[in-house]
Amino acid sequence: MHYNCLIVDDEVELAETTAEYFNMFEVSTQYVTCAEACFDFFRDNTADLILLDINLGDGSGFDVCKRLREDMQLPILFISARQSDDDVLIALSIGGDDYVKKPYSLSVLLAKVKVNLKRLEQSKNLDHTADSAARAGGASAGTDAADEAMDVDLMLDPGTMSAILDGRRIELKAKEYALLSCLYSHHDTIVKKEVLFDEVWGDVFFSDSTLNVHIRKLREKLETDPNEPSLIRTVWGTGYYLKLRTDS
Repeated sequence: MHYNCLIVDDEVELAETTAEYFNMFEVSTQYVTCAEACFDFFRDNTADLILLDINLGDGSGFDVCKRLREDMQLPILFISARQSDDDVLIALSIGGDDYVKKPYSLSVLLAKVKVNLKRLEQSKNLDHTADSAARAGGASAGTDAADEAMDVDLMLDPGTMSAILDGRRIELKAKEYALLSCLYSHHDTIVKKEVLFDEVWGDVFFSDSTLNVHIRKLREKLETDPNEPSLIRTVWGTGYYLKLRTDS
């Protein structure tokens, strides 16, 4: 079967309550309570998104995330009572797309899940539109006249949530793709941190460290020298901008 959301949490009552709440609001959800059950789930089922606890009875959510990332690019949102910044940074650096600290509000968590599901649906729709245009003999998928005038050859593929830079396909995680997509839509102009938080993470505040980790990951994948970035520029105290046009 296919579900919108899979919850992996050994707190049975909390997992059950969260799943019931999500299902009540038409976000089809199933839950499992250990790492092995998570892997068993994906042998017979699919899901759009995972809510993953760190402390599991038979293992670590960090290890589960690493293993899932070998084959899957679906959004992984950590849910944990662990409060340290180190845990947050580890979760994001190994492939997590978000970190929600327990105890959480069911309504806020549902809102965050819906934001991610909406982005996935938009990506699918964009990919369908691009495919239709290509079959009709139109312009290259995902580009328009303004894009063709760019000096840096960068395109985004929403269907696979990847970037194509100078003919080289670069696989991205869900939040990395959302962040790059936001910068891409405002390329060559400064995007304030508040705008990035709102468009990429939804209507919830995150620390600068969350944004910095994702920017660093993007630079490691896109830049020739991540320590001397030429593509994703920092405007200290303000935000970032994606520089696609060379100076004339």
